[in-house]
Amino acid sequence: QVQVVESGGGLVQAGGSLRLSCAVSGRTFSNFAMGWFRQTAGKDREFLAGIKYSGSMPDSVDSVKGRFTPSRDNAKNTVYLQMNNLKPEDTAVYYCAAANVPWVPKTSAQYTYWGQGTQVTVSP
Repeated sequence: QVQVVESGGGLVQAGGSLRLSCAVSGRTFSNFAMGWFRQTAGKDREFLAGIKYSGSMPDSVDSVKGRFTPSRDNAKNTVYLQMNNLKPEDTAVYYCAAANVPWVPKTSAQYTYWGQGTQVTVSP
């Protein structure tokens, strides 16, 4: 059974930074592509950033490019999302997900394993 557990969310002022962590257990972590998503009430889950199992070519969507950076430490079975220059519109529940494929999927349906989410709130 694969477990995905996010941590690191919280309350931060606009312009501040947070680093989310996501620990994966139960399967060989290095086989998974990892993605970060966020969701607000009444909206679909939005892909933000992802990273291949090799750690190469981290990818992020234009709305967060230059501010959010994914990384991973396969020795620790953990993936990270460094979030800088946070804005109030970044307020959401953030999710980490794992996909057993060698590329970074951009849609939630392509991910098999999900964490429970961690709340990020950015105050003005």
